[in-house]
Amino acid sequence: MSVLTATGAGVRHRRRWLVQDLDLRVEPGELVAVTGPPGSGRTSALLALTRRLRLSAGTVEIVGTASLGHVPDVEEPEPVFTVAEHITERLALLGRTRGEDVPLHGLDPGLRGRDLTPYQKQVLGLVLACMERPSVIALDGVDAGLDAAERAALWELLGEIAASGVAVLLTAREVDPADVDRIVLLNDPQTDEPGLTTVRMGGLEKGDRKCGA
Repeated sequence: MSVLTATGAGVRHRRRWLVQDLDLRVEPGELVAVTGPPGSGRTSALLALTRRLRLSAGTVEIVGTASLGHVPDVEEPEPVFTVAEHITERLALLGRTRGEDVPLHGLDPGLRGRDLTPYQKQVLGLVLACMERPSVIALDGVDAGLDAAERAALWELLGEIAASGVAVLLTAREVDPADVDRIVLLNDPQTDEPGLTTVRMGGLEKGDRKCGA
């Protein structure tokens, strides 16, 4: 059963379509990348697919909940909060026991949000998103500001989350098809109307760890 189904989804701002004609079905445990040139609406598509933007056309249906990982200017660390304080706050918001064991995936619990590197922001976003026990996790710009080792580590973590049965949506400027199950390629706004032009299948090998484990 699909955990996310988009049919003709689009978001319009004033006279301009940010994204248009998004048709997508995402199954549990799938890792789906939204890619495209600058200005193609990658972030808008991600937010539309997770119902963070009001649709101007079409529908998006989600079974369970969709949680956001790191999305700049939308979902990102509080500058003065430590990693541990972010965890404590999220536990409180979820009505869960303070002091619950939450895996940090190598993050220093005393590091403040303002001091996190791009890679560490992505990891913290995934840690917090996993705490919500969602059916879908979405994160933005996985290839922004990371070196080769950090990209490899982040893809490993994303694979572990997908292997637990959580669908993962991510945006990137470009992605290796072998790393994901599906690529959604958005049109170049300089030459086409905003929208989805192609969906290609990849073939990620998944492990057996659980989201947040």
